[in-house]
Amino acid sequence: MILILGVTGSGKSRLAFDLAESMGAEIISIDSMKVYRRMDIGTAKPPEAARERIKYHLIDVIEPSDSFSVGFFLELAYATIRQIENSNKPIIAVGGTALYIKALLYGLFEGPGTDEQIRARLGQRAEDKGLEHLYQELKKIDSIAASRIHPNDRKRIIRALEVYEITGKPISSLQKQFEAEKSTHNWNIIGLRREKAVENKQINSRVTKMIDAGLVKEVKSLLAEDKPLSQQARCAIGYAEIIEYLNGRINLDDAIELIKKNTRRLAKNQRTWFKTFKNVNWFDIEEGKSPEEVFGRVKTLIANDKE
Repeated sequence: MILILGVTGSGKSRLAFDLAESMGAEIISIDSMKVYRRMDIGTAKPPEAARERIKYHLIDVIEPSDSFSVGFFLELAYATIRQIENSNKPIIAVGGTALYIKALLYGLFEGPGTDEQIRARLGQRAEDKGLEHLYQELKKIDSIAASRIHPNDRKRIIRALEVYEITGKPISSLQKQFEAEKSTHNWNIIGLRREKAVENKQINSRVTKMIDAGLVKEVKSLLAEDKPLSQQARCAIGYAEIIEYLNGRINLDDAIELIKKNTRRLAKNQRTWFKTFKNVNWFDIEEGKSPEEVFGRVKTLIANDKE
């Protein structure tokens, strides 16, 4: 079981494909946005040609109007792992959604039981004073949890406040899975990283390619669908900025620069998360190194681990 991680645009998807093809493996995507159907260009999904040659999982599993959670991801991921194991094929997981990777490696914190009275009261406060009021309260008592929860994620905000009322402790301090030393599965974890300046250059180039590939048209098509985009889908980098452009709030050039800026910020957050991960075999990729060279180095590591 191989898990490949890295910041957005690091080359992990290409490496996963090359390894899967050489090993006869199937690929599990660990990406909170690739799960959405028809959100293809902005999420950098594998091209159809690649998906015809290798079986991918957890891509195109829900509608853009639906919400998705780490709990739902784990449910699908564990079922997929069992399915691939039963077919006696190697597994390669790949992605950059750090929270999902953490959950897959160390498990998901369940917390104490629920208190329906507390939950109902918090729900009523959200109705009366607005969800932003509850989110600001969460920031005061548990800034770490607030940084991990989207301001519009009503369910998780209420749950974090509920746990605090029940236990008197912030939910982040109780999330033991983030401190676990051992994975619940025997993953061989491979990380790809480049110098920050090189990563930023890669990101800027990738955004330009997305625009050239028709990202604006893709967003227009999604907005024209009968069911509106979920808040989670609307907030996805690349989509949120183009929506602003299509609504006339900014021009296209500014939208493109915002996508680059926000993607670079995402990469920074990913680097911070990944520093806390245990037992990662990091590969420092020099500028100009071809995917074939990266594949060769990683293949050698895997071969040596088997000896």
